[in-house]
Amino acid sequence: MIKKVLFFFLSLAMVSVAALSPLAAHADSTPGDVIVTLGADLTEAQKDSILKEMNVDPNNVEIIKVTNAEEHKYLDKYMPKAQIGTRAISSTKITIGKKGSGLSVSTNNINYVSDDMYLNALATAGVKDASVYVTAPFEVSGTAGLTGLIKAYEVSTGDVIPEKQKQVANEEMVTTANLAKKADIGKDKAAGLMTSIKEKMAKADPQNKQDIEKIVRDSANELNINLNDQDIQKLVNLFDKMKDLNINWNSVGDQLQKAKDKLSDLANSDEAKGFLSKVFSAIGSFIKAVMDAIASLFS
Repeated sequence: MIKKVLFFFLSLAMVSVAALSPLAAHADSTPGDVIVTLGADLTEAQKDSILKEMNVDPNNVEIIKVTNAEEHKYLDKYMPKAQIGTRAISSTKITIGKKGSGLSVSTNNINYVSDDMYLNALATAGVKDASVYVTAPFEVSGTAGLTGLIKAYEVSTGDVIPEKQKQVANEEMVTTANLAKKADIGKDKAAGLMTSIKEKMAKADPQNKQDIEKIVRDSANELNINLNDQDIQKLVNLFDKMKDLNINWNSVGDQLQKAKDKLSDLANSDEAKGFLSKVFSAIGSFIKAVMDAIASLFS
């Protein structure tokens, strides 16, 4: 009798744990699995439109709501509350890919955060091997999209991403977006800078802030990016936080192949511009010298 009672309570406990742990149901996710997040403040018409845009059947895909309170939870420390707003609008679709496929991102109606900014922040958070889509029914900043993507990834895979890692990923996204607003940097170079720093973090294994500062400055110089002391300090502090989280930089790098390809194009483009600038400068100096010599013949 005692055994039967114990078995009953053990079974009841297991059922309760399963009911309280929605992540566990998706721990066996397979390539092709799709989960959608919708902003909780979308109208029904907007939800229907976004689901059609994503080409998903609401009856055959799991849909998760993301609230404005969740957005503020991860963004309030890094940007003005007014910029985050009072409505959750950004929506996302995450499709699990094959192991080793890396991350890919595309967006629609997102005007503040670029594809590569999401790519970098997701890799920092620990998201792996997935195709990601972020959209909205009208133009929005897109800063809240990361909250939905991380939530969807956790539900689909059963992987619980540590809160500190989520926070630093959001901080990275906002920091990169703020750098991109500078006229001489832009979105591509700002995201490229983050990718470059991560590559160097993997190779150098910095031990302190001085090591990290050297990496930041070297990366900026390679991309011809002029950073002031305040920008450099922000980046050093950010990557120092990442260092303390014991992030596997090689694993992060494996997820960033598309960003690395673009980084290579950026570096080559800047190198080419620098070479052409030197060539034209030399030609200009030569022509000036010739003109000065001709003028001297008539003087």
